Amino acid sequence: MSKTVVAMVGSLVLAAGAFWLLSREEGRPRTNGPSKSRRSEIVVYCAASNQSVMESILSDYERETGRKVVMQYGSSQTLLSQLQVAAVGDLYLPADDSFLEIAREKDLIDETLAIGRMRCGLAVPKGNPRKIKNLESLFNEDLRIVQANPEAAAVAKLTKTVLSKSNLWDRLDRATDAYRTTVIDVANDIKVGAADVGFVYDAVLHPFPELEFLPIEELASAVSNVSIGILKSTKRPTAALHFARYVTARDRGLLNYQEHGFQTFGGDVWQDVPELAVYAGSMLRPAIEETIIAFESREGVSVSRSYNGCGILVGQMKAGQHPDAYFACDVEFMSQVKDIFPESVDVSQNELVIIVPKGNPQKIRLLSDLTKPGLRVGIGHEKQCAMGWITQRTLKESGIQTEFMSNVTVQTPTGDMLVNQLRTGSLDAAVVYLSNAAGAADYLDAIQIVGLQCSIATQPWAVAKDSKHGRLADRLFQRICSAESQEVFQAEGFQWKLSKDPPVSPIEPSPSLSQ
Repeated sequence: MSKTVVAMVGSLVLAAGAFWLLSREEGRPRTNGPSKSRRSEIVVYCAASNQSVMESILSDYERETGRKVVMQYGSSQTLLSQLQVAAVGDLYLPADDSFLEIAREKDLIDETLAIGRMRCGLAVPKGNPRKIKNLESLFNEDLRIVQANPEAAAVAKLTKTVLSKSNLWDRLDRATDAYRTTVIDVANDIKVGAADVGFVYDAVLHPFPELEFLPIEELASAVSNVSIGILKSTKRPTAALHFARYVTARDRGLLNYQEHGFQTFGGDVWQDVPELAVYAGSMLRPAIEETIIAFESREGVSVSRSYNGCGILVGQMKAGQHPDAYFACDVEFMSQVKDIFPESVDVSQNELVIIVPKGNPQKIRLLSDLTKPGLRVGIGHEKQCAMGWITQRTLKESGIQTEFMSNVTVQTPTGDMLVNQLRTGSLDAAVVYLSNAAGAADYLDAIQIVGLQCSIATQPWAVAKDSKHGRLADRLFQRICSAESQEVFQAEGFQWKLSKDPPVSPIEPSPSLSQ
């Protein structure tokens, strides 16, 4: 029987065992008392390369929170096969993000949270007694070489991919004495003297003081990014996300990862129930409020949102109030706080329209018609909201600002206030966003302002550079950019502008403590 077949048989046995374990967890009888905590238990499929660090995180997490976690360790591919077959479990943590991409393509994954990265290289006994220097050294016939199975383990898959590009893989394959199921098996073989050298991740050797990591030039590009994904099969998404946030918190799980030699990515500050502060232009409220409510429920977090005119929000931020994220009514009001939000992305657009009572009794057709003597016109306040600022810009471009303003009887910070005044008969017409008129067709008509490109506002989103919950804000943005959310935007009168996958805030790697 070939070495690869043996490894695959072992994987199938492991998969069967995992299915039994998970079925047993799901089918346990529930009683009062202890069973209450059992309902919050989550099941994590975790690559063997992360086992040592995960055990230390589990100890801290269970001690601090009182919550229990069931772990299933194995090779990344075997675990992926398990979660496909069993269709149970809550989290998947492979050794390389490529397996998460496969899981996403198979519609098995929802959110992913970044952790860090590992380097691929050689494991040798302490002191490198065989004086191995590079890949060529491995082709000494006296050396016993061991690898993980390329069809199952991320480290071996990566090794094969990189070395195949330089036509070195076939030669290494012939020189390899044995293939093991996981990278931990490889390290153990070298530890007990069953092999002289093996291919591993640097971070895997933390619990093996008898071994040392040897980087080689041929694998300089062999780096695995590591993230944890929330499975679509989870019946406990809030509990799963709670643990995932702990694992990826800069002052909790990522500290363990650094101690184990991983180069970690920047994470959020840990809070049991974090509060995310979001400022948003009032006209965006009907487009995002339900999405935020659903996000709060799923994540088990609190989102403190402030809806107001963007001029007012900018004033608050300049006075020292810094939210975690800002969704502005127009790019102009994002640019005014660029020192707080240096990276923004344009999400949607909204256009100004003229609203009049149903039937249009004053026969308004054009913006210039609002200069007729005696009309009572309402607009947004130029200093308090983007709507007012854009209205003034539009009036200047059309050349009717002076005549128009002589008919303005009220300026408000939000379009909703103008809609209400029009409805009560206090106004004959108002200039608002199309989104303000959405849903009000029973008692008003909306007239498009044609020929003036400046009457269109663009809504940007950004996360504060000093936010302690930047990753959480990114996940909220992912939900705002979902297909379901885009439908809400369009129903509320917005045009969706973002044509690609929503970006996330840049994350800087922190140095590994082992380097």
